[in-house]
Formats: sequence, C-alpha cells, structure tokens
Amino acid sequence: MLGGVETRSVSPVFVGRDEELGALHDALARAAAGEPQALLVGGEAGVGKTRLLEEFTAAAARRDAVVALGGCVEIGADGLPFAPFSTALRALRRQMPEELAEAAAGQEDELARLLPELGEVRRGPRDDEEGMARLFELTARLLERIAARRTVVLALEDLHWADASTRHLLAYLLRTLRSGRLVVVATYRSDDIHRRHPLRPLLAELDRLRTVHRIELGRFNRTEVERQIAGIFAADPDPAQVDDIFARSDGNAFFVEELAVAAQDSCGTGLTDSLRDLLLVRVEALPETAQRVARTVAEGGSTVEYRLLAAVASLAEEDLIEALRAAVGANILLATPDGDGYRFRHSLVREAVSDDLLPGERSRLNRRYAEALEADPALVPADQRATRLASYWYHAHDAAKALPAVLDAAVEARRRHAHSEQLRLLERAMELWDLAPEDVRAALRPVDYAEVYPPCGCDPATTPLRYLDLMAEAAVAGRLCGERERALKITRRALRLLEEDPDPLRAAWFWVQRSRLVQNTGRGDGWKELATAQELVRGLPPSEVHAEVLAMVAGWSMLHEPGPDAFSAAERAVEYARMVGARDIELNARLTLGGLLVDAGDIDAGLAEIYEVRERAAVFGEVYVRGRLQVNLPSHLEGIGRSREAVEVMREGLEITRKLGLTDSEAWVWANLGESLHSLGRWDEAAEAGINSERVGQSAKPRAFRATIHAHLALCRGDLAEAGRQLAAARAYLGTHDSVPQQELRLDHVAIGIAAGEGRLIDARATLATVLNRGFPLGTQRYGWPLLLAAATAEADALGLPAAEPGRAETLERIRDTAKTLAANVPVWQAYACWVRAELLRAEGRGTPDVWAEAVTAFEALDRPYDLARVRHRLAESLLAPGCDEDARERAAELLRLAGAVADHLGARPLADSVALLARRARLTLSRVPEPAALDPAESLGLTNRERDVLRLVAIGRSNRQIAEELFISPKTASVHVSNILAKLGVAGRGEAAAVAHRLRLFPAEAPPVQAAG
Repeated sequence: MLGGVETRSVSPVFVGRDEELGALHDALARAAAGEPQALLVGGEAGVGKTRLLEEFTAAAARRDAVVALGGCVEIGADGLPFAPFSTALRALRRQMPEELAEAAAGQEDELARLLPELGEVRRGPRDDEEGMARLFELTARLLERIAARRTVVLALEDLHWADASTRHLLAYLLRTLRSGRLVVVATYRSDDIHRRHPLRPLLAELDRLRTVHRIELGRFNRTEVERQIAGIFAADPDPAQVDDIFARSDGNAFFVEELAVAAQDSCGTGLTDSLRDLLLVRVEALPETAQRVARTVAEGGSTVEYRLLAAVASLAEEDLIEALRAAVGANILLATPDGDGYRFRHSLVREAVSDDLLPGERSRLNRRYAEALEADPALVPADQRATRLASYWYHAHDAAKALPAVLDAAVEARRRHAHSEQLRLLERAMELWDLAPEDVRAALRPVDYAEVYPPCGCDPATTPLRYLDLMAEAAVAGRLCGERERALKITRRALRLLEEDPDPLRAAWFWVQRSRLVQNTGRGDGWKELATAQELVRGLPPSEVHAEVLAMVAGWSMLHEPGPDAFSAAERAVEYARMVGARDIELNARLTLGGLLVDAGDIDAGLAEIYEVRERAAVFGEVYVRGRLQVNLPSHLEGIGRSREAVEVMREGLEITRKLGLTDSEAWVWANLGESLHSLGRWDEAAEAGINSERVGQSAKPRAFRATIHAHLALCRGDLAEAGRQLAAARAYLGTHDSVPQQELRLDHVAIGIAAGEGRLIDARATLATVLNRGFPLGTQRYGWPLLLAAATAEADALGLPAAEPGRAETLERIRDTAKTLAANVPVWQAYACWVRAELLRAEGRGTPDVWAEAVTAFEALDRPYDLARVRHRLAESLLAPGCDEDARERAAELLRLAGAVADHLGARPLADSVALLARRARLTLSRVPEPAALDPAESLGLTNRERDVLRLVAIGRSNRQIAEELFISPKTASVHVSNILAKLGVAGRGEAAAVAHRLRLFPAEAPPVQAAG
C-alpha cells in the first residue's frame, strides 16, 4: 500500500564493514562446502547491525542461498516464545515447501510447537522430562535436512529481547549442528547486555564453542561518516558539517543519519544533545494524527499488524493511511516485509516514543489493544495470540481480565515446551491472584489450567482452580526449564500453606517434586522427601498421586536399595495406576517391576514383562516410557550375559531415540552399547560409542558412564594415567549427593585395577574393604563379580612380595565369603565364579591346571574373547609348572598363541606383555610358519579390517550415514575411511570402488554392486 514511499534517510551507499562482511562471506563459503557456521554480531544500538545483515543476506540470496529471517519480538517488557525460530521456519516453508515437508515428515505433531502450520500438536505426558530437549533435537535435525542440498542462511535479530526458550534453543542448535549447508547469524545489542542481563551467560557459553564466531561492530571513523553523509545527500557534504555531525554522533551510524536528515531539513538549529530529543525531533515534526499513530504502534510491540492497528487507532481508513504515509515518508515507520503491518525503522525511536507516553496513556493503549484482539482474535497470528493478549491486559492493569489471559498464555507456553515463559507467566498469575475479583477466580477451572497435577479426587470440570494448583504448575515448569531454585522455593511455600490447610495427597505430590528437585540440584538423593510422600499416602484410597508416589519409590529403590520393599512398591504402583486409569504411570511402574524381577533371578518373567511394556508403549505412543525402555532393556540383557542380543536391541534403540528426539536416552543407549561392545571384544567400537554418548547427551550421568567405559578400556590397555583421568572425570560428573550402587561399583572396580597396576596394593585393599562394608545389593552381581575378580587378581599377582603378606589371609577370606553371597544364576556369572575361585587359589599358591581348565571351559561357551584370553593365559601358566611334560608345553603354547592373538588385536598391552614374558621364560616359540595360501586381495591393497567393513557397505550402495549407523561410528569417521579406501584403490569415486571390489571378488557373498550413494 505504501511501498513506493521514499526512504531518503537510509544511505544508498554501504559504508565500511569490509572485514565484517568478509567474515560473513567466508562463513557462507564454508557452509556451502557442508560445514555449518554460526556467527554472533554484536554492537551498540544504531551502529549498523541490521544494515550489515541486510547487505550479507542480499549477497547470499544472489548466490542462490535461501534466506530465512526471524526477529525476537518484544511486547511491552515481554518476549514471544520461540518467535524468531517460528518466523524463520515460516519463511523456509514459503520458499521450500516440499523440502520442509519432507524434512519434518513423521514429526509434524512435535514441530508444530514451533510452526503451527505443520499440524496439531501431539498431547504429551503431563510431566514431560525430555519434551523440550526432544523439540530442540528435532528442530536441529529439521534444519540439517533442509540444508542438506541447498545453502540456508538463518538470520535471527535482536537477541537482547529473546525469551529464555529461544536462548535455550539457540544454544542447543549451535552446540549440536554438525552437518548441513547452514549459516546461523544472530544479532544483539551489546550496550544492552548489562551484568545481570539473561543473554550474558549464553554469550559466555557460546564463546567457549570453537564453532561460534563473534563479530563486534564498532562506530564509524570520520572518513566513513563522511561517506555515509555523502550517500544520504547524494553530494559531497561540507567538511565543517561533517565535523559537526561526527562530533555529535560519535560515529554511531543511526545518529549520523538522524543528524544528517535534521540538517538537511533545516531543523538542526536548536536541537539539543539529548539522545531522546534527537530521536523524537522528527516524530514531533509529523502531523498530529501521524504522531498519534506512531505512539499507538510504539505500545503495540515490535511489529503491529495493519488490521490490529486500524482497530486500535479508531480512525477512518483514509485518515489512517494518510497518517501512515506521513510516518513512513519521514522514515519513522516501515512496512513489514510481508506488507501486513508496520514497525519503527529503528527500535531506538520506538523506545523513545514509548518512554514519552504518560502512564495513563500507556495503560489506555494496552486496554484498546486487548479489547480489539479479544473482539477479533484473527487480528494476529495464532501462535502469538495468547501471549500478546496476556501482555496487553497485564499492562492495562486490569487484574480481572489479565488473570485468565495470563493463565491461557501459560497453557500455550506449556504446550510449546516454552517452560521458562510458562514459569514467568504463572508467577505473574500468582501476583494477580489476590488482585482479581473473587468471582473471576471462582470461574477458573483446573481442567483448563492444571495439567501436571490432578485435583485429587475432585471433578476438575466443576472444582474452582486453587492457588496451590498454580504453584504446582509453576514448580514443574521451573524444574523442566532448569530454574530449580525457583521451583524449590515454590514447593517450600506450597508445603507451608498445606500445613495450615492439610491435604495429604496434595502434600505428597509436592514432596515428590521436592525429591526430584533435591536430586537435580545435588542436595541429596531425594529419599527423605519420597519417604515423607509415601507416609502421607499410606492408608489412603487409590489415586493417581498415590500411584505416582509408589512408582517413584519403586524406581528409586531399584537403583539404590533393590529388594522386597522395592518389589512391593512397584506391584502396588501398577495396581493403583490401573485402577485410576493412569496408563503412563502403569507402564513406567511395570518397566521397573520387570527390571526388579530380572535382578531377583526371575529372568524369563522379568523380560516378558519388559517386552510387553515395549509393545504397549509403542502402540500408545508413550514417549518417556519408550525412551527409558531403550535404556533399561539392553542393560538388563547385558547384565545376564546376553551381550549380542543387547547390541541388536540397541541398534533399534538408537533409531527410536533419534526419531523421537530423546537425546539423553540416546546418550544412555550409546553408553550401554559401549559396555556391551567391550564385553564382546569390539573395543574400538566401544570407544566410538562412548564418544557418541558424550556428543549427544546433555546431562551428567550418561557422561559419567561414558567416562567409566573409557577408564575401563584404558585400564585394559595398560594406560593407567588415562584410566585415572577418566575415573576422576566420572566421579566429578556423578558428584557425591546421590550414591547409586551400580555406579559406585563400576568406579571402585576401576580404582582397584588402577591401584593394583601401579603397585598400590594397600590402596586396592582399602577400596575393597569400603565396598565390602557397604555390601552388594540385590541385582548388582554383574558389577560385583568383576570387582571381586580384580581384587583377587591383585592379591594373586602380589604373591611372594613381603609387603603384601600382612593382611593377605584376611582379604582373601573376605573375598571368598562375599563370593558365596553373590548370585551366579546365569552362565556368565557362573564363569566368573569359577575364575574368582581360581584366582583365590593362585593367591594362596594352590592353583592347578584343573581349576583353570574349568574356568577356560566356562568362558569358551561365552562370547567374551578378552576374558577367555586371560583365563587361557592363566591355564597356560599353571600347565608350565616345574616338571611339566611335553604335552603340557605344547598345550600351553597353543593357549598362549590364542591369548596373544586376542591381546594384540585388542591392544591389551598388559595381557600381551604377560603372554610374551611367560613364553620367554618357558622358552616357547609362539609364532608359526604359515602354510602357503592365496594372497588376500584386500591385504595386497593395504586395507585394514575396518576399511574392509566400510568397503563392503560401499559396494552395496550404502551412504556414509548408513555406514556410520551400521558400524556404530560417526558419519565423519565413515567419510575418512571412504577417502582412505578411494586413495588405496586409486579410484575417483564410490562407484569405481564398488566395481573394483566386485572385480577382485573381495566379498563374494554380497549382491552385485549397485550405484553407490553420493
């Protein structure tokens, strides 16, 4: 409508910024090569951030990049949740509809939280622990897929106004993006970032990322100011005038424009040095109607839609258009890019106009905005409606209208996983509660506003909403967004209120929340709070709260104190959840029950329960239960020695957790995979799995597990220093507030091994004594047997050392007595029991070939190559006792050859050294002269075993990502292997490599080669 209006205060000449623009263009080039880029552009207000961004995005578009611009939207003092991402995704959908639809396929119901146009938001569990992380992961993956074949520039403006959820999403995106032709550019006002500004911690965090580059825009020098003024005047300016403008603007590009236009319009005389006066002078020069429209736009938010403005301004359409034409012509207002609304050309002018409003004028304008939006909700986009209406009514100081509007906005924020904004809105609702009339509060219903906390036996459709319901919502929102201290304060206040007006179920629910928060903040293990909740519900009729308390008690006990009490709590949780129809609690409790059954030795029944939960959770779409199941099931399989089966389950688990965006669950699956691969003797893959676990996970406990895996690998390979570093890292991740036996036993096992390897037998004994004093809870035999073995082996290796004799007999006796108490109900732990018994006899100088032969036989039936190699070495050692015959020597030599081959393959240096030393002492030759055999073509080409595996998949047309998933390596590692293979084969591409493999019959059992993926 007003697109042809001249904007003469914007210089047509782009001045300076060569270095900064060059950095942006370099980032664009690297992104086009497949390396995603992230840049933060900071500078004071008016220094030219937007102009630089416009220049860069225009150049990017000319290079066929897709540009998606999103700005943080301010309404009063409020920001809209995820506003810049929603706007940018909407722009991508307009420009790349097919690509975005394909990238979002299967996850539309989740991604609709950011882009409502994708469909209906799926209703998740009431207390979705991973909801926000899942949304973030799916968003990152969406952008990677969209940018897979075409360069995309995602430009986000005005981060200083960003809501907390936007900041969290941006941080996640910049931490996790590793592929795609994507450039993320974000701007912010550096002069607004005071010491307590919420953006400051984010900037500090991003500064630590090597993948994020900071660009700081400084002010113009005099030469640049002169060029800018010449562009505005379209003529060479008077040097004296340049000196004056440069001195007064201090090189700020926006102030230069304002002063230049003021001078050109002959209104520079009498202009004060006050910044506010400088910004208002041209507004005050507008006709009165245009000034009124400008004031109306200033209070409406960063951008105001034309139809909303028309409803609020109360002007005839012709008068409104004339006023807008005057404001746009004076370059005070600009039409938005889509032509649907108006904004101030610069936010500094908007702030000056808004600050110039009288208090009554501001509240009156907000009321008019609220009334217009209430009368016609279609005046603003659907995803902004609730938040804007809440803000308008709040700033109109009308508690009766503001309270329900704020609560509606909180529900919308919760639906979008914008929990930080939900918490802020709920705190605002609590502020308004006593100010709102009683009849307004009485009309509010829990069914509309209290999702996370059922109203305990009351009908939520007829019972009035209570202040405690708001506190419950706020407590959960605080926990989910990481504001745990605020959440703890809310639960403390709630429990004080419940002391005055007792309600056992409500109190129990709040104690459960405190238990979670205490654990999350590192203040304890949460049991005292759970025990209080359990006592409060004791004897009460079944309810959802009762079922949740029991499920939480069972889950806590399974990790900390497994036994009959845990089993009883799990059974009752399942029963109560069924009675009240709480399916999510039922499935969660059944998963716990199945795990307790497995740990108690009823393996078939326990696994049957877990597999049934897996089927039902998939049918009903219970995301949290599915994520937990992908972690627990393979862990239980590993615990009973079924490592290969566990690996197969985890293949599926990785696919499921990735698809659902469950990053922490995926991290746990990778960590568990590392443990199982270590058991199977696939140590390089185990190390890679550990790295992947750290790459995708955000919380500390999966990282602790990963560090434990690396510590164990380093110990087995003889790198005691690295094992010590990884052990220290694992302990740091776990902290001291929540001791879980399975974690402590893993770490103590490694600590004993390190101490023994460094000759610190006394320290190894001290660690063992601490463990034995604590005892081995039910179900911890999978950690107990290896630990006892490490301690017994340390004693046996120290046999004959005088310093080791004091305390030896007592230590061996304690190990032997403890071993009698550990379950050995499956072959793997029966084998360990044989091994521990053999090491104890060796420690007493009573080891015999028969004892070691029993251990070898037990491990030969298992898929544990490293363990088998170790017991074979010990059997060989016992066979080579003084006076042994030639048959014994030949058998020992064969055992050592087998053990040495495994040790060399795995890089298990201590075992390899022990095998070689024993062979030298016995004067045995372990190497054999190989029989003549046909030369392996792969060996002649110099291919390693891993490169053969990769080439086999290349030959059947697998992409790098598919290769990575099948071999449990990263796509980058797969790419490196492919490059090495191409070089060794002397070919230019994957298709030629597949042809060579086929021609040389490297993989005769495979299908004929197909065209390799690009």
